[in-house]
Amino acid sequence: MKILVTGGLGFIGCNAAHYFDSLGHEVTVIDNYYRPGVDKNEQWLRSVAPDVHIRRLDIRKGDALKRFVGKARFDIIIHEAAQTAVTTSVKFPGYDFETNAGGTFNVMEAAREHGPVVIYASTNKVYGGLGAFPVYEEETRWRLNYDHILGIGEDAPLDPISPYGCSKLAGEHYVRDYARIYGCKTVSFRQSCIYGPHQLGGTDQGWVTWFCRAWMQGKPITIFGDGKQVRDILHVADLLQAYLLAISKIDEISGQVFNVGGGPDNSTSIWWELKPLMKRVTGKCVPKVMFSKWRPGDQKVHITNNRKLADVLGWKPKISMQDGIEDVCRWISGYSKLQRKAG
Repeated sequence: MKILVTGGLGFIGCNAAHYFDSLGHEVTVIDNYYRPGVDKNEQWLRSVAPDVHIRRLDIRKGDALKRFVGKARFDIIIHEAAQTAVTTSVKFPGYDFETNAGGTFNVMEAAREHGPVVIYASTNKVYGGLGAFPVYEEETRWRLNYDHILGIGEDAPLDPISPYGCSKLAGEHYVRDYARIYGCKTVSFRQSCIYGPHQLGGTDQGWVTWFCRAWMQGKPITIFGDGKQVRDILHVADLLQAYLLAISKIDEISGQVFNVGGGPDNSTSIWWELKPLMKRVTGKCVPKVMFSKWRPGDQKVHITNNRKLADVLGWKPKISMQDGIEDVCRWISGYSKLQRKAG
């Protein structure tokens, strides 16, 4: 198959390009090089997958994107290009909208005219603060009540409370409606906390990788809130397996939306439960920690209910939190060695 990965030099994008190239597919990536650090992902991708085609192209340029897709005749578009940080969306809502909503519209227009399947990377932020789900406090975490012990399902109310959540949900609606109205073949994944190698993590996005890097390098960590807020984390390799399964069954599932995350077994409070695991994996002392006020719209608990994905595609996470974090730490260690050598 001929596969296009938008945002292909970002974290998930470059991993997807490498993965599908390794399966023997013809892969092209496009990226606008907006985010600092993607040049490092480009260097890595060229070294491990020299057959992958890389082109600078911004999905906000609808006519150029349409011409490119039409000329190349792709079978699949894996749509990862996005503005990905809630905090950035609050500062620059116009860019966020143009990229996430407008850019996705442009992708769907290209798909409508030229026919490729679209795999859309949506987000759990479409659910907003999840105020409708009661939680109670324990010593190390906030916990959902028993009625939602398996996590948040696709039927949860959609209530984004940030420009990022709004723009990603707008894109998701276009992806779904183009399947219903125009017969485009699409699948949307409402992704939870995805982590893994080649993630340019920071305080605003990619917190798992940022914690790993800060811990290994002895940098201070800021916790927004009380550190008991819970997230389920999913290694990028497990996510890519879900993409592959969706592509294989696209005729059966087109137009559908799936939650995808680590689920209850891969959930952790972001500090009080993650701290002993990080200490065990890295073998390093706890770094300096500062607590700051809660950020607007921060969910006390988000755990993904993966039941629909399991029932329809037979998918479940295979990589444990410890194995996944060990993988990230190995990557950071290798990356740091390369940086020192390059310096």
